[in-house]
Amino acid sequence: MIGRATDFYTQLNERYPAYTRVFRFLLSGGTALGTDLVLLYLFTDIFGIWYLASAVAAFILAFGVSFMLHKFWTFGDHSREGIHMQMGIYFLVAVTNLVLNTLLVFLFVEWVTLHYLLAQIFASALIAIESFFIYHRFIFQKTTTI
Repeated sequence: MIGRATDFYTQLNERYPAYTRVFRFLLSGGTALGTDLVLLYLFTDIFGIWYLASAVAAFILAFGVSFMLHKFWTFGDHSREGIHMQMGIYFLVAVTNLVLNTLLVFLFVEWVTLHYLLAQIFASALIAIESFFIYHRFIFQKTTTI
């Protein structure tokens, strides 16, 4: 069964590489989000760490998961050369996106009068699109071909 799924994915990837890259991007981002939320819960509720310290620790660890998945799996950049520079730029993009997310949610709630959860969904979607192109064009561009 796993062999057939792998063969199917390989055929899709060969035929539609851009779509499978977007799929890998969303799956990698979802994995990083899940990592962040699970770690936040564990640090705060299980280990009794202050929730803000837990949030910072969870963000840092989830950042590592996100970077590694996007670099090596989503965009297929297996080079080790310049990895520290890539990680630094990736971190700046992540922090910028955090600020941008906060601003967009504020604007959607206060000016557009959306419910805060719907505002977060829209902000997340916009940031995901922006992030994909930044990662693809500027950070992991060596081996990508969209």
